[in-house]
Amino acid sequence: MSKNLGNTHKKLQGLRGMPDLLPNEINLWQKIENTARLHFKRTSILEIRTPILEVTELFARGIGEATDVVGKEMYSFLDKGERNCTLRPEGTASVVRASIQHGLINQGPQKLWYSGPMFRYERPQNGRQRQFHQIGVEYLGFNDPRSDIEAISLAWDLLIDLGLSEIIKLEINSLGDLKDRSIYRQELVEWLNKRKESLDEDSKIRLSTNPLRILDSKNPQTRQLLKEAPSLINSLSDESLERYCEVKSGLTSLGIPFTENVNLVRGLDYYSHTAFEITTKKLGSQATICGGGRYDGLVEQLGGISTPSIGWAMGMERLVLLISQGKSVNNDHIPNFYVVNRGKMAETFAQIVTRSLRLKDQTVEIDFTRANFSKQLKRADKSGARWAIMIGENEAKGGKIILKDLRLDPKKVSKEELIDLETLLIRFD
Repeated sequence: MSKNLGNTHKKLQGLRGMPDLLPNEINLWQKIENTARLHFKRTSILEIRTPILEVTELFARGIGEATDVVGKEMYSFLDKGERNCTLRPEGTASVVRASIQHGLINQGPQKLWYSGPMFRYERPQNGRQRQFHQIGVEYLGFNDPRSDIEAISLAWDLLIDLGLSEIIKLEINSLGDLKDRSIYRQELVEWLNKRKESLDEDSKIRLSTNPLRILDSKNPQTRQLLKEAPSLINSLSDESLERYCEVKSGLTSLGIPFTENVNLVRGLDYYSHTAFEITTKKLGSQATICGGGRYDGLVEQLGGISTPSIGWAMGMERLVLLISQGKSVNNDHIPNFYVVNRGKMAETFAQIVTRSLRLKDQTVEIDFTRANFSKQLKRADKSGARWAIMIGENEAKGGKIILKDLRLDPKKVSKEELIDLETLLIRFD
């Protein structure tokens, strides 16, 4: 007797930390994306799309060898051509690489935006996955502090438009230029070395590789210690301090509230001068919704000409979590019409009616089950559609449809109209 092999196959599962986005979730994602596109269009920012896979050197040079991202979190491997490749962990380096490679920077300042999946190998948790999505903006070739102000206000206004005004907070800091940070780094290292035994293990490692990142430590004991640490703001040159004051003044003039956070350094090596984060208390430890800053040396570091730049990125998963908390998702996918049909001629005419309405920008669902009218009408009602269009053989022969309002008060008699297709299309044009 032959064995039934059909049930021996193992049910496959997605990789941990790489979740599926199901149809009932997509509506909220599209709302965020569409709102962002509107803000970008108003600000004359053009879209750019870069590959998910890049050479590893791009991120090692751009992000920094000593960062956690490069040292611990990247998905890197050798391809069949023995090339060292990496799934992009963030978007800025790829946008800069593309802008250099295709000569965009040589054409003058560029305002660009991107969106898509990023990859980091870390412990999956609420609002943080191994495959995650970002939407971000890069201003390439802009040096004036007003570009910092515009970039920050763009992020702030987008989040306000998404209904988050009551739960977000803007934090800013200045990292100064390379000379400022070099002076401060030496002072900070000397101060921390005297208190090394009080540091957590990760901070002890960073002390010799990337000491500024210690300022961003989440360890409670280290954070308490850092309250007494020297401040970067005291190492800023007069020029850097003046620039920082201009940014603060500009935000104040726009009515955008902010808090200065002297320990805000961001996680990547390429930042300089303005650094900022927009945070919330509604997501636990995953507090940052949007982060960014100025990176005046990155383009040159990746082989381009000296190009002052600023940008930011928002985490889509965290935005979705925030917006969906305590709110029902709008069902924009609910059809306007549900087409009930039965009979050979009716089926053909139903598809003509369906296509004609869709070309008028109406959302239409058509029933393909060939069940009786009663069962089809139950499905029409369950779909949430406002209107049912009923087509039988008699209606099809005369080129007509029966239009029924499914959302009338249940106490009232549901009215049905017999009309031709042309009348229907005129009414709902």
